[in-house]
Amino acid sequence: MTAPRDPFFPADKSIRASADPVDVRNLGVVDYQQAWDMQAELAAKRAAGEIGDTILVLEHPSTFTAGKRTQPEDMPDESYPVPVVAVDRGGRITWHGEGQLVVYPIIKLAEPVDVVDYVRRLEEALIEAVRIAGVETAGRIDGRSGVWVPAQTRAADPSASTRDRKVAALGIRITRGVTMHGLSLNCNNTLEHYSHIVACGIDDADVTTMSLELGRDVTPSDMEQLLIDALLRALSGELVVADHSFGSAPDPSKGLRKRRP
Repeated sequence: MTAPRDPFFPADKSIRASADPVDVRNLGVVDYQQAWDMQAELAAKRAAGEIGDTILVLEHPSTFTAGKRTQPEDMPDESYPVPVVAVDRGGRITWHGEGQLVVYPIIKLAEPVDVVDYVRRLEEALIEAVRIAGVETAGRIDGRSGVWVPAQTRAADPSASTRDRKVAALGIRITRGVTMHGLSLNCNNTLEHYSHIVACGIDDADVTTMSLELGRDVTPSDMEQLLIDALLRALSGELVVADHSFGSAPDPSKGLRKRRP
C-alpha cells in the first residue's frame, strides 16, 4: 500500500542528499543538553559540507523535554525531581531515560526537502523494527505522530484491558536542509515518569514499552541494530513507506501557539 500523501519524489528514491555511507555512532548514556549541543555542532558542520551524514545512538538520564507546542498543563509539578529542558523541536512534552533507545539522525535531505516524507520514513523504520521484534500489530494513528499499538491485551498481562498506546515517539527539526532530534523507542524503561506529564499532549491513550508488549525483557541494545538497519533502508528508499494506519485521532498540537522562548 502507498503512503496517505504522495511524496515530492518517488518513494523508492533516497531522501538523503548524499550516497556516501552514514557514520553511526553509539554513545552510551549521554546527558540531554550535552547530546543536544553535539547535534547542533554536527548539524552545522553537515550543512557546511564539512562532514557526512551521521546518526547518534544513545540513551539519556531521566529528563523531560518540552517541544515548541508544550502547554502549561502538560508540565510536571515544579517540585518533581526530574529536569525539564525546553527544546527547539516540534511537538509537546515527553520523557527520556535509561532503557529507552534514542536515535538522532543528522542527515542532509535531498531537494526539495519533504518534511512529511522524512517523518513517515522514520515511522516506517520504527514500525519495521518493532514488528520484526514481535509486536506485529504496531502501526500509525492518523493525526498523531509516532508508532502505536492498538488497544488489546498484551503479553505481560493478558488480563488487563488497554487503550491505544505509544511505543515510540518522534520530534524533529530541520535547519538548512539538515535534520536534528529524531526518535525514541521505549524498550525496558520505567513508565512512572509519564504519569507526571501529559505526554505529547495526549490524555486519551497510553504509553508502553517493548518489554510490556512482548512479556520479556527487551533492552535498547536488543533493538539497536534492527532499528538502524530499518532506518538506513527507509532513508534510502529500499524500505518504502506503506499505509500501516489502524485508526485516527485529533492532532494534539494542531492550532496551538508555539511556546515562548
